[in-house]
Amino acid sequence: MSVKTVHPAVSQGTSLRGKIAVPGDKSISHRALILGALSVGESTVHGLLEGADVLATAQALRAYGADIRRDADAVWRVNGVGVGGLMAPPDILDLGNSGTGVRLLLGLAAAHGITSIFTGDASLRQRPMERVITPLQQMGARFEASGGGRLPLTVIGTNRAAPIEYRLPVPSAQIKSAVLLAGLNAPGCTVVIEPRPSRDHTEHLLRHFGAEVTINSDDDGARRISLTGRPELRPQSVRVPGDPSSAAFPIMAALLVPGSEVTVTGVGLNPLRTALLDTLRDMGAQITERNRRQDQGEPIADLVVRAGPLRGIEVPSERAPAMIDEYPILAAAAAFASGPTIMRGIGELRVKESDRISAMANGLSALGVRVEELADGLIVHGHDGAAPARNGVCIDTEMDHRIAMSFLIYGLAAQGPVQVAGCEMIDTSFPGFIDLMTSLGAQMENAT
Repeated sequence: MSVKTVHPAVSQGTSLRGKIAVPGDKSISHRALILGALSVGESTVHGLLEGADVLATAQALRAYGADIRRDADAVWRVNGVGVGGLMAPPDILDLGNSGTGVRLLLGLAAAHGITSIFTGDASLRQRPMERVITPLQQMGARFEASGGGRLPLTVIGTNRAAPIEYRLPVPSAQIKSAVLLAGLNAPGCTVVIEPRPSRDHTEHLLRHFGAEVTINSDDDGARRISLTGRPELRPQSVRVPGDPSSAAFPIMAALLVPGSEVTVTGVGLNPLRTALLDTLRDMGAQITERNRRQDQGEPIADLVVRAGPLRGIEVPSERAPAMIDEYPILAAAAAFASGPTIMRGIGELRVKESDRISAMANGLSALGVRVEELADGLIVHGHDGAAPARNGVCIDTEMDHRIAMSFLIYGLAAQGPVQVAGCEMIDTSFPGFIDLMTSLGAQMENAT
């Protein structure tokens, strides 16, 4: 079944069983294409996430002069232009719904003496860009943005980018990566200081492509990332592991649907991405790692998940940077736990593809779950088993792919059918999601 249906209905059925692989990691996919485009020669990317967000980044990089193509065997080949070699794009760059893509490309464009115009869909045009613009202006780029620092915006890049030392105001891999990508074409040393660590795929891949990156701790415990500018990046082969944020959805389904046992193979287990697994284990989840290995600096394993009861907990707020994308599905699962699940320190979710705090609170409340919405979080009061579903309720996902998938998973274990609108957006991050879930036995039907 295609995810382009408008209102799929999901309902509890038989247990879920099988072995699956989820699409490639979205964060790594974006970065592999970008660094391949900045190398001299041909890089190959295996397992690239072929979702709309990553394909938008690929198309933008083609406009900058990189030759990017997909072979029949699904290997992507990137012939780059080298650091400093970007061409001025001939047209406006439309990044669709991709916040990661546009913020990383802003960093790339800022340190080249060309002008780029970025836009996106209605959702992306509402997302704030000022937190990326601020450090890039310090490096010498100029910006002409819509109100509130939003898209559409124009970047007037500089050939004389100044290296800076920048302390992140909030934990953000996107801001960090934008500054480091700009620093590639700046002489000297660009430094990013993280008070709290965020996902470090950019650092791993920069080293993999030959950049000089050092990481140290400041006296206050902050993480100091230093990049030496103007390297000659060497083309590389990149193998993209399964996306842990995508794996969260079948994992949660297996935990919630009675009698289920599902194996998710080849999942990336970067320690800055695994806080959801730690949280689920704290809640009593049965998740076992098998065949753990390392590939290009990234730990990978197969995850075996068995259904069982969950208990509500207070999620440590310091885990937020390592599981920020997984809070929507955690909130959905918390409705089935015994007792309340308290999630704080997640105010960043209010400026994602939607206000994810409000979207989850509104959707769960509409289904009959007691939810308390906080300024920076949620408290979900669990039902100690099958959570409710109200007839006639169709969840408004606000065109947010993670909200859509979260309520589809909720419906697999709820007391009655659940209808979810806006599921066509799932293709941005998880193409084939409904087909994959139905292959495990999930009951998802077109209810339009």
